[in-house]
Amino acid sequence: MPIGGRKQPPTAVELEHATVTSPLSGREWELPGMWNRMFEQRVEWDFTTEGFEKIGSLEGGESLEWCYGCGKCVPVCPVDLVGEYGPRKIHRKVQTGLDLFTSDDLWLCTTCMNCLRVCPKEVDMVKVMPAVREVAVAEGQVPGELADVFEKTFRYGNALGENPRRRHAWTRDAGVDVRVLASDPRPVDVLFYVEDYWSYHPRGMQAARSFARVATALGVDFAILGPEEKTIGDSQRLAGEKGLFEALMEDVVATLDRYEFQRIVTPDPHGFNALVKEYPKRGHRYDVLHYTQLLAPLVDRIEWRKELDCTVTFHDPCYLGRHNGEYDAPRTLLRAIPGVRLVEMGRCRENGYCCGGGGGGMWLDGLTANHTSERLSERRVREAVESGADVLAVCCPYEVSRFEDGAKSTGNDQLQVRDIIELVDEAMGGGGG
Repeated sequence: MPIGGRKQPPTAVELEHATVTSPLSGREWELPGMWNRMFEQRVEWDFTTEGFEKIGSLEGGESLEWCYGCGKCVPVCPVDLVGEYGPRKIHRKVQTGLDLFTSDDLWLCTTCMNCLRVCPKEVDMVKVMPAVREVAVAEGQVPGELADVFEKTFRYGNALGENPRRRHAWTRDAGVDVRVLASDPRPVDVLFYVEDYWSYHPRGMQAARSFARVATALGVDFAILGPEEKTIGDSQRLAGEKGLFEALMEDVVATLDRYEFQRIVTPDPHGFNALVKEYPKRGHRYDVLHYTQLLAPLVDRIEWRKELDCTVTFHDPCYLGRHNGEYDAPRTLLRAIPGVRLVEMGRCRENGYCCGGGGGGMWLDGLTANHTSERLSERRVREAVESGADVLAVCCPYEVSRFEDGAKSTGNDQLQVRDIIELVDEAMGGGGG
């Protein structure tokens, strides 16, 4: 109450023990005195700005301190669902003294972009994390499994450390002729940029052969670079090796300049992302499509020869969906396949879950295992099984092997993991792989 025209501060009366009785239930609670110390000075000096200043000085790192703790990012963060993570939690840790430059937390983010989708302050971890990682890489603070991938990419031009001369070995069993521009440099409509996992990984090679058969049947004029192709390296960039990415870009552009083509088509959403967003920043512009975007408008020309009779659910790749807004082309292809019944998982489209492979996560399962209860790919497999699907369909080269491993490790071997192009190929009468 005001006394003499002035408000008086309340007097705190603290008892060592007090009993409170609820007027509704009659239950009693015993409250110790420590519960009533609400008038003490807040401990402002426990917070520090040093971490934010260090991160904010980096190009791309400015937005981390914009966080005001609403927490919207946490429930949509795929890593938090299997661990303790989320941009708000990173912000809090930095606020209370965490050195993000040397912490394992730096490498857990998959740059899936779901946090940015819901953040009212536009805290952009897709820029923050690569910026900090770039400094960590320069200082040699890199997980061993990731450093090995950087070395292989630098030496061989691909993340798997394979001989560049074997880049087009998959074409031998495709059953159709695949033109290699180094041998036949005539102008071509579609330059098919195969990328690493469709070139070298056994399951990826099956999908590459399916694409070659489908494209040939539809009369698509396409060719590949073969041994001249190098990875576009977007995942390496996001993992902090910006210098390696720019060196690869110089080589890629020099190779592309030698040939005449109308469009670049790739199965890799990560390579697609770099060609659409990163290359133009440096003056290199191309007409670029994901393979589903090339084929979706052509479904009316497809001659189907087989019904597949299966229930399919689709996993949206983060870098095709959230990063680049393409959700419909893959579904157009799936719905066109005779006998396919498409069902959606609870997390799909804009809120699709992450497979764990983005931002360098493809090569960090060892580190991630120390901080999560299960791999993101295992969590996603469980969601696919809960949807009632027989087949988990994908359209990113990282995902077939990740989800097949996840199906085995979770005891869900009955779930088939197929690239969309394999399903299309099978329904057209091809081998489906």
